[in-house]
Amino acid sequence: MSMRRFDPRQQQRGPQIRINQRIRVPEVRVIGDDGEMLGILATHEALKRAQERGLDLVEVNPKADPPVCKILDYGKFKYDEKKKARETRIKTAAFETKEIKLRPKTDDHDLDFKTRAAQSFLEEGHKVKFTVRFRGREITHPQVAQSQLDRIMSKLEDIATIEVRPTMDQRTMMLLIAPKTALLQKVQQARAAAAKALRKDRPGEHANEEAASAAEQRKREEAIAKLEQELAEKDEEDDEDEDEEGN
Repeated sequence: MSMRRFDPRQQQRGPQIRINQRIRVPEVRVIGDDGEMLGILATHEALKRAQERGLDLVEVNPKADPPVCKILDYGKFKYDEKKKARETRIKTAAFETKEIKLRPKTDDHDLDFKTRAAQSFLEEGHKVKFTVRFRGREITHPQVAQSQLDRIMSKLEDIATIEVRPTMDQRTMMLLIAPKTALLQKVQQARAAAAKALRKDRPGEHANEEAASAAEQRKREEAIAKLEQELAEKDEEDDEDEDEEGN
């Protein structure tokens, strides 16, 4: 007997909401479209009442005995649920600590690039940890790394505050900075505004505003992801250079 091939997409699917003829239990507890409790009805009777109002019968609590169903507009219900999910994602998107790696030999061009990357992270509300890695006799000149970090902070002092001053941990110097309070509040307000743009009473109302807000949010997320990828590629190049120097 052949085994059924595992499909990872099956785990990604959430619970399926049953509506109308897909509700196969003999009776259900019904809530009217105005919120009134209609009590326990035969499923075919509940479906008839929904159809008479031009609405759907939607199972909202399948684990109850009998299952609870509500009479509503399923299209609008799905739209509202999707909108709430987007709103929640925008409002609760985590602020993270982004790491940026340096070497005492990092040239001015790369240092400027990584400073701009830190600025982008800060402007999205994230903290930034700079780590300067020492190799071989580089450890005897920690002032070089200190100079790099001082240069970076001189360019970010308007938007960042130091949380952990430069400290040595074995062969690494670390600096942790965070967005200033005013900037963080601005980011939080922008997220709240983006979430608010999704909070409309009817599908299609202010659709252009909502689409623009969602597009701007996606654009920022994509820019941060691209920046992290570029930093990772530069770190790989630095590691390869270190290996060549060691050979």
